[in-house]
Amino acid sequence: MELPRNTFKAALREGRPQIGLWLGLADAYATELCASTGFDWVALDAEHAPNDVRSVLAQLQALAPYPAQAVVRTPCGDATLLKQYLDIGAQTLLIPMVESARQAAAIVAATRYPPAGIRGVGSALARASRWSQVGNYVHDCERELCVLVQVESTAGLENLAAIAATEGIEGVLFGPADLAGSMGLLGQTTDPHVQEAIVQGIRTVRAAGKAAGVLADPTLARKYLDVGARFVAVGIDTALLVRGARELRALFKES
Repeated sequence: MELPRNTFKAALREGRPQIGLWLGLADAYATELCASTGFDWVALDAEHAPNDVRSVLAQLQALAPYPAQAVVRTPCGDATLLKQYLDIGAQTLLIPMVESARQAAAIVAATRYPPAGIRGVGSALARASRWSQVGNYVHDCERELCVLVQVESTAGLENLAAIAATEGIEGVLFGPADLAGSMGLLGQTTDPHVQEAIVQGIRTVRAAGKAAGVLADPTLARKYLDVGARFVAVGIDTALLVRGARELRALFKES
């Protein structure tokens, strides 16, 4: 049995923009529905959505027949949690609230087996190795793992060049909501100061030879792609559902 290829990681390394959809409904059926619509990647959010390891597992299984690649946003950079998400088959992890190169290096170490890192070896129990049916998994899996970190504070921006330069980090995603709050602009994700911070951040990440990403509305997403972003999420499933439902209701009932 072959190790699954991470086409998302390959695309980032080749400089091909990847368009994604953020998923927070925490439901495998809804995730499969979204995967069928043609996005390059989907984010499975376990930080702010009611996901856990089992619900993410079900969504990874639902995604398996589709080209869309899963990016699992973990609740934090805890090494035990990262190990669990890797073992259930996540190949791309996105870790929030990273503010230093030291933190980024610890995250990378948690995704690597010894001696390169500290990931616990339990591949016989793991879906990732197809229960030891993927030959040489423990030696080859790093090739297809993609570690992304989120920079979403002024402290993170100050250390961005060092974070992006960390060996094993494939890319940096900017979180406009938390970044705006950190800048004293809570709730103002489209403020020109926030936009400019992200634009400069994208340039810094690109200068380090890494991929930059953002979660943004379609208009801003195009702007960020134009300045060099390589993976952008252009919508959120919960927002799409609410907007569609409200628009439909408005056809028949005044607000």
